[in-house]
Amino acid sequence: MNTPQNPWLQAAQQFQQSALQQWGQMLQANPAAATPQPAFTPFAAPGGVDLNEMLSKVAGHPVQIEPARLLQIQSDYLKDLAQLWSQGVQVKPPQDKRFAAPAWSSNPLSAYAAAAYQLNARTLVALADAVQADAKTRARIQFAVLQWIEASAPSNFLAFNAEAQQKALVTKGESLSQGIKNLLHDLEQGHVSMTDESAFEVGKNVATTEGQVVFENELFQLIQYKPLTEQVHQRPFLLVPPCINKFYILDLQPENSLVRYAVEQGMTTFVVSWCNPDASLAHKTWDDYIEDALIKAIAVVREITRAEQINALGFCVGGTMLGTALAVLAARGEKPVASATFLTAFLDFSDTGVLDVFIDENSVRLREQQFANGGLMPGRDLATTFSFLRPTDLVWNYVVGNYLKGETPPPFDLLYWNSDSTNLPGPYYAWYLRHTYLQNQLCQPGALSVCGQPVDLGRIDIPVYIYGSREDHIVPIAGAYASTQHLPGPKRFVMGASGHIAGVINPARKGKRSHWVGSTEQFPPQLDGWLASATERPGSWWTDWSEWLKGHAGALVAAPKGYGNRTYKAIEPAPGRYVKVKA
Repeated sequence: MNTPQNPWLQAAQQFQQSALQQWGQMLQANPAAATPQPAFTPFAAPGGVDLNEMLSKVAGHPVQIEPARLLQIQSDYLKDLAQLWSQGVQVKPPQDKRFAAPAWSSNPLSAYAAAAYQLNARTLVALADAVQADAKTRARIQFAVLQWIEASAPSNFLAFNAEAQQKALVTKGESLSQGIKNLLHDLEQGHVSMTDESAFEVGKNVATTEGQVVFENELFQLIQYKPLTEQVHQRPFLLVPPCINKFYILDLQPENSLVRYAVEQGMTTFVVSWCNPDASLAHKTWDDYIEDALIKAIAVVREITRAEQINALGFCVGGTMLGTALAVLAARGEKPVASATFLTAFLDFSDTGVLDVFIDENSVRLREQQFANGGLMPGRDLATTFSFLRPTDLVWNYVVGNYLKGETPPPFDLLYWNSDSTNLPGPYYAWYLRHTYLQNQLCQPGALSVCGQPVDLGRIDIPVYIYGSREDHIVPIAGAYASTQHLPGPKRFVMGASGHIAGVINPARKGKRSHWVGSTEQFPPQLDGWLASATERPGSWWTDWSEWLKGHAGALVAAPKGYGNRTYKAIEPAPGRYVKVKA
């Protein structure tokens, strides 16, 4: 019994066949069309826009490609196109996870669309790489072209996605119906679902390490965690997460919680839980966060534990803020922190990777004007920007799965956290853009004044542990390593496998991935020099770090019996109220 053919698929096939026939007839009637020309005529963007014009708009000024290289790109394109055309219905989809399902190979229309897409994408990348421009302009063009390429993949469109079509037939249209429901749900919540968010609740099955909030002000809550050992090290430990995210990335599940791991190592552990700003905090500045959050948190931890010094850790922007606070304290002649850990954090913004394409004088000035009288930088805007740094994995993958296939993404704690965005005060954000990303002044002694003090990282003469992730697209590994050139005290630099989050959240007991360690005496100016003598070790960097931290944590003493002290009493159970506020 023959299965009735899907009518819209049949129409799409007829349209494609007609278009291909017309194209072949055109080439036969005009052979010169297959001859390489010194212009962009064979390469047109949707709607007939000339690519030279498109690339110039992206760059902000006219751009050119060296004629000889352009001719070579055109020649290669036409040669590969002719070869693709000659394969006809025998064409196979390219080796790409987006086209890996058997349905792509069994559907000539989809297979051809995928193969043609790969050819066009390869050619566009070659054109972007060939633009004669300065490095920043070329990077901006390459980023824009990447977004166009990823958005135009045939897997993103039902008319070409053979796998989604097959599922629609098998489910008798139920997958399409569910896809529409998923789309409406995501439109209502304001973002594409990356996981089943209904499967998680902060404080119930994420952020569950036992503790109490022992201090709060308008910017943050300070959480103290219950000891899990009979003895703890004398010197307490403070974790500072990025304020552009919520702290529970460091406390997802018990088995992958860096907070719990620190407690298990005998550390009296505190964490900063940031307030999710609303209009009442719209005028807060970088100085406010350094003085009233970082420096205040350090002081409260010392008062509660009666410790002369503490150990501190800063993750991502939290590391940048920790470095700033330590420089301010050093300028005041104070040294309340005995050692510092910087996880995937910038102190030197010379190499900011792909994020550099978003930053120039005009864009920063626009933000300064936007927030001149206060305001909020929406967390959703920041989250969207970071997602489009990896558009296939963090955007289009979910568009296809949620809407074309009607699937509900599986529960995943890390992606739930990733969707739980936070706002930033506009003045804080604008200051951060100008003085770090644009002007890179934090690592220039005396170039900045914060909280009334000149900032000089060279005065932070304490032991530091610096960690960078090899595949990090937010803080490139070379950017993390650059901190070694500015901090004068004893240093240990470690490189872990994977990216910005997965590299950091790599539980020791799972034994996954690997990390690299090297000399603690020699730190060449460039990362390659350090890598030349580094040694790879299997498993997580957590064990290396915990041994280092114990060396700076002091003697073992009896674990505290309660939370806080007479001045700072327990306010509410961890994870507290602030982390539950939605942007």
